[in-house]
Amino acid sequence: MSHNHLHIQAQETPGKNLFITMALNFFITVIEIVGGIISGSLALISDALHNFSDGIAIIITYIAMQLGKRPKSAKYTFGLKRAEIIAAVINASTLIIISFFLIKAAVERFYNPSPITGSLMLIVATLGLLANVTGTILLKKGSKNNLNIRAAYFHLLSDAVSSLAVIIGAAFIMFYEIYWIDPLLTILISLYILKETYEIVKEAIDILMMSNSEEINLEEIKDIVEKIPGVINIHHIHLWKLNEAETHFEAHIEVEDMAVSKTVDIQNLIEHELFERYKINHTTLQFECDKCEVKRLV
Repeated sequence: MSHNHLHIQAQETPGKNLFITMALNFFITVIEIVGGIISGSLALISDALHNFSDGIAIIITYIAMQLGKRPKSAKYTFGLKRAEIIAAVINASTLIIISFFLIKAAVERFYNPSPITGSLMLIVATLGLLANVTGTILLKKGSKNNLNIRAAYFHLLSDAVSSLAVIIGAAFIMFYEIYWIDPLLTILISLYILKETYEIVKEAIDILMMSNSEEINLEEIKDIVEKIPGVINIHHIHLWKLNEAETHFEAHIEVEDMAVSKTVDIQNLIEHELFERYKINHTTLQFECDKCEVKRLV
């Protein structure tokens, strides 16, 4: 049996960036709650709750990142790398729950409208926008290759869009006294967040359920491997993602009658093809000669 893994270097977000982003979100949360209560704006309060969830999301993200760096042990032979995937599910799921709560509150506001101080709403929403734009910039780089950071990044991005919408709503309230735009914006913001977070939850759950990536075709892998000289067939394939950076592949490779040392070249060819074509970087291959009675692909 052969075993090999290659490392894909993932971009990391410095702890300092996470701390600054967390502090900004908690600061804006307090400002927006106070501003929302005084001005009577539900959209501001909804934005405040989003910012509060962002701050909590950053804390969860940081803890998960630290757990993911812990070395492997006899109990956790893969380490604790999936802590980041669990954190992504928690962050995104929390945002979904908050969004449904805000939609409910906004619908009630349609039936029970109340006057809103547009000028205060505008000032506070502008502060929120500046804080959230700063946060998205700090997390953008690390969000490309880390699902956990991406969940936190979308928290902040959705809040930036939310704050921008509140600013536009405040202008309509100030100049045209259209108060119903406040709950309308709350609903639109929440629907946008639901759309963005659904994809994160779906991807994270797929990883936790050890599903195959949609980009990897097992029949195509079968064709590639079985064209290698000396290989009769490949069967009993297991393919899964441990996290965003590690894709694991294991399989039985039936070969012609040959010395074990001869399988090294076949092993190297298979590992090379899998990494170059699919970025599969952790491969375990069991070479055999007419051992398995059942030789299904999976």
